[in-house]
Amino acid sequence: MDRLWAPWRSEFVSQLSEDHKCFLCKIAAAPSSDGENFVLLRGKSNMALLNRFPYNTGHLLVSPYAHVSSISQMDDAAVLEMFRMTDTLIAALKIGMKAGGFNVGFNLGRAAGAGLEDHIHLHIVPRWAGDTNFMPVLADTKVLPHDLPTVFQILTSSLRA
Repeated sequence: MDRLWAPWRSEFVSQLSEDHKCFLCKIAAAPSSDGENFVLLRGKSNMALLNRFPYNTGHLLVSPYAHVSSISQMDDAAVLEMFRMTDTLIAALKIGMKAGGFNVGFNLGRAAGAGLEDHIHLHIVPRWAGDTNFMPVLADTKVLPHDLPTVFQILTSSLRA
């Protein structure tokens, strides 16, 4: 059996049982820590941040401040803001990271891969031609070319452009 040691995941795992408070709610309540939490945008009802455990470089989350588990629990203005924010972030990823495509969506329920089931959030995963190379296929390993602070800086600059 191959083992890939990923000690940075311990932060995520420990948060799950720490005090039963949702990590998105903690971040939503701490705007003074936006840089530390990699929050790129805050709207009236939603925030956008880097995923600390990305599928791909530049993987973003858009989440309502409200702790709700479905779109039907959001008012129309919050849903519209979520999707307008998504559009803004896609434009920033195109400019700053030269992304060629995107996977955008929700993981609703544990069976669908939701790591956090009770606070809805939208995933934006940038893609590039050829980004699925031999590493995930042969070594079951993803190679991410930038660290989170670098991606945060690139996207912050792109959002200002």
